Amino acid sequence: MNSTAVPLAASDGGGLLDGVVDWVVGLMETLGGPGAGLAIALENLFPPIPSEVILPLAGFTASQGDLGLVEAIVWTTIGSVVGALALYGIGAALGRERFRALAAKVPLVKISDIDKTEEWFAKHGTKAVFFGRMIPIFRSFISIPAGIERMSVPVFLGLTTLGSLIWNTIFVMAGYLLGESWHLVEEYMGYVSKAVVVAVLIAVVWFVVVRVRDMRRGGNRSGAAEER
Repeated sequence: MNSTAVPLAASDGGGLLDGVVDWVVGLMETLGGPGAGLAIALENLFPPIPSEVILPLAGFTASQGDLGLVEAIVWTTIGSVVGALALYGIGAALGRERFRALAAKVPLVKISDIDKTEEWFAKHGTKAVFFGRMIPIFRSFISIPAGIERMSVPVFLGLTTLGSLIWNTIFVMAGYLLGESWHLVEEYMGYVSKAVVVAVLIAVVWFVVVRVRDMRRGGNRSGAAEER
């Protein structure tokens, strides 16, 4: 790999981004395509490592002729599947009953909430696994409930491979076409990731507010009944 090519593309963000870039560059210099795949596998296990950096960087490397474009897409997709399988295994090891027991101990969470979640996953699990591969943050964690619910491994592998292939191809191609401006992908996707985080936080706050309100109403009704 040409050691002078990637530093020209590095963004001015510094800090964590530069560290990730240096790390990924080191892997690809040492291992080539498998290095990009390893980086993506670890990204699945440790979401703070952004695929929005790794994938365009692999595409940029391919544009310099140091890595084949198809090779970059294939290896990053293999990495995505390996990382997803590891998380699926964690979910399967945890198991449905153990998960229910742990979730039931979480404040404000009811067994009925868990039942509804399981019913939802039974109906929409395949779509969640497929489309979840293309949503920041969820793309990693969706593998765990799939494992808990013991989704068919061939189905899980098929959906994960297809969804990851689409996501990886888009971002590798973006880096390939943008060349030394590959870091713009991470810059704009950062806004999307932040929007997802904000949406999750709003949903959590709304859940807490509604549940506390319902508990207070239940307490008031019990108190009024006792007075009677």
